[in-house]
Amino acid sequence: MCNRYVSPDQAAIERAWHVGRGNPWHGEIEIFPRAQGPFIRADAESGERELVVGQWGLIPWFAKTAKLAYSTNNARFEELASKASYKFPWRDGKRCIIPAWSFDEPCWESGRNIWWRFRRADGAPWGLAGLWNTWVDTASGEICESYTMLTINADQHPLMSRMHKPEPKFPPDQQDKRSVVPIEFVDVDAWLTGSTDEAARLARVPPVEVFDAAPQPKPIRRSKP
Repeated sequence: MCNRYVSPDQAAIERAWHVGRGNPWHGEIEIFPRAQGPFIRADAESGERELVVGQWGLIPWFAKTAKLAYSTNNARFEELASKASYKFPWRDGKRCIIPAWSFDEPCWESGRNIWWRFRRADGAPWGLAGLWNTWVDTASGEICESYTMLTINADQHPLMSRMHKPEPKFPPDQQDKRSVVPIEFVDVDAWLTGSTDEAARLARVPPVEVFDAAPQPKPIRRSKP
């Protein structure tokens, strides 16, 4: 599970994903669940990439209010087709890219929580796989954009399997350790506009050499929701 990441500023997003100028995002900031963050999706009419700002925590179609009592900032890839909150965005191809300079995960190998920060070894930003939804408040007419970050099982990954608190009642290969799902730049169009099967084939954890990962020594500044 991922509960904080650093979003690039508008200029860096425009350079990396070619989404054009004048986009509705400005600062480079740490993003926490239910805060506002940027994501990239394909325009429904033109198919061109567009940058949207919405809540990190997907608001499903059946929600009565935008303030949910449960967490939807992460979605298990293996459950997308069946879970009520995500099955329609997944079916309807509402896939997005979440730009991130880095993301943080907890490591419990020492017996206590040590936060690690994960960057790309090549210095480029991550493009993390997500789903988006547009929710409309029937009482006020307010339109709320929102998104969720996908995760996938990483029990067999030599780096990501080290993260998160282990579950003592399960063996090492059945922990259901989770990783975010990075989408490489060459695969962005396939993720955003390809078929469900094409997108599913991109859901994997990259090899260790793609990561620049280390313990995070500095305290984290919380962004305001």
